[in-house]
Amino acid sequence: MIGTTLVLGAIALWLFALGGAGDVASWAAGYQRDFQNQIALALRGVRAGNAEALWLLLGACFAYGFFHAAGPGHGKVLIGGYGLGRKVAVARLSVIAVLSSLGQAVSAIALVHGGLWLIGMSRETVTGVAEDALAPVSYGAIVLIGVWLLARGARHLFQRPAPADHAPHAGGHCDTCGHRHGPTLEEAQAVRSPWEAVMLIAGIAIRPCTGALFVLIITWQMGISEAGIAGTFAMALGTALVTVLVAVGAVGLRGGVLGALAGSDMATRVVPVIEIAAGLLVVVGAGALLLAAL
Repeated sequence: MIGTTLVLGAIALWLFALGGAGDVASWAAGYQRDFQNQIALALRGVRAGNAEALWLLLGACFAYGFFHAAGPGHGKVLIGGYGLGRKVAVARLSVIAVLSSLGQAVSAIALVHGGLWLIGMSRETVTGVAEDALAPVSYGAIVLIGVWLLARGARHLFQRPAPADHAPHAGGHCDTCGHRHGPTLEEAQAVRSPWEAVMLIAGIAIRPCTGALFVLIITWQMGISEAGIAGTFAMALGTALVTVLVAVGAVGLRGGVLGALAGSDMATRVVPVIEIAAGLLVVVGAGALLLAAL
């Protein structure tokens, strides 16, 4: 466990402090261009009636989604920050990550088909709505979630500690005075509300993937909308693979740090500090995207 934590910590240090994130973004952008070209070729094959072209399209869309998610993005920031800041099972956070990516696919389909078919919007208008309206809303919502993590961590960090001669028993109540002087470690970490999952999914899903919009608009114009919808969901699954990996890494890093402090009085104080740090990560990451989108 300690070895895994050190590896995850070294990766995080390289990404966020040593410029590794920029290198990853450049690497991912190159592959995105390659697979975007493959998508265009596969679409022409689908329109020509080539049965194998559909599978090539789905594979290219999945790969595009993977490399798109490997670059800068709001989904990783939120899922990673939440996994660091809150006690949540890997399976639960992974499901949230997958549903968030699928939600992006649904929002892209609704925007393109609703805009082009129901309202008669142009291709440029649909793309503009995603970039100029939905993107800032999504980033702003994620900033608010980060602020919530910050506030929650700060509240727990500065709650009045129990006096030295007051020994708490199960449930956090003091044997001497019968009062609660602060949350137990379990309470400080607990995830109870399903609305937290809804906030995470909605915050990510509001902003559809640009690549998905491209595929949906092109297939609409080519008269092969069904292939575009299938490709959009394949792209979402590729994106989900990256966010699931981020979720596993974040939960593992948190668990390793707290596991190393197990049985120590420091553990109760470290939990809110981790939550504050995670909130800062989300606020700074999403805030930068928000400023760039405005």
